[in-house]
Amino acid sequence: MLTHRTVLALVTALAVLTGCSSGTESGTESGTESDKQPDKRSDTAEDTAAPRLPRPAMAFDYQLGGAYAPPGGVRAVSRDRSAKPAPGRYNICYVNAFQAQPGKKAAAWWDDKHPDLVLRDDDGDPVIDEDWNEPLLDISTAAKRKELLGVVGPWIDGCARSGFDAVEPDNLDSYARSDDLLDTDDAAAFARLLVRRAHDKGLAIAQKNTAELLDKRVGFDFAVVEECGQYDECGDFASAYDRKVFDIEYEHKGYDAACRDWGKKLSVVLRDRDVRPAGESGYVYRRC
Repeated sequence: MLTHRTVLALVTALAVLTGCSSGTESGTESGTESDKQPDKRSDTAEDTAAPRLPRPAMAFDYQLGGAYAPPGGVRAVSRDRSAKPAPGRYNICYVNAFQAQPGKKAAAWWDDKHPDLVLRDDDGDPVIDEDWNEPLLDISTAAKRKELLGVVGPWIDGCARSGFDAVEPDNLDSYARSDDLLDTDDAAAFARLLVRRAHDKGLAIAQKNTAELLDKRVGFDFAVVEECGQYDECGDFASAYDRKVFDIEYEHKGYDAACRDWGKKLSVVLRDRDVRPAGESGYVYRRC
């Protein structure tokens, strides 16, 4: 479908030149690096809208707590969607797609702008991910999912305009914290909408955790997983995505297990659980 891809490339180029803006949500982190963007065409001679995929075992850094200069040798970086990509690296754009960002400010934004898209219990109260204090978003019906795509979709578009190579939609597993108001079919259905949106913008898209959805054939291109060494899930993701897996471990036991069994096959790092920026107290970064 060469003609379709060519049209997509021309549309994407026009969007960049006209500097269209996307919707924003309060409560995201900001980047601090220069405005220089990586050349997304460095690996291909043809300028197309086809997603650029990561390579297995790329040296990786997970920078959701704030952007900083990547450690030496790092070739792939994941950052919040409000941050700038790291020049010359494979850049993954973090989007909290199934839950709101933590904190009262973000919750108030959803209540003000899209109150009907917050998942609510029988008493009308928001259903909260208690670990991170994040309200869950309502993906329970096709109509809700379509409306929610109208919010999250422009964030994905913004990742493409900023120069990211891929997008990482977080909290695919929010159904597990929904008090049975959501299920795996709801998660897979909304994920398919996100996959289509990312691919339409020339972005690759990662499955975030949730080994239970590996057989759903959602259409993800690679995986970003947390603690697959700790929970013995690395093999499942490695098989599903031909070793194109970025694994973040937070405990030394899981990190040691992942490095021992998968360190030469997957991208494995040890980070502090708050993914603090380099130089901040409590910062931890190691890779196999």
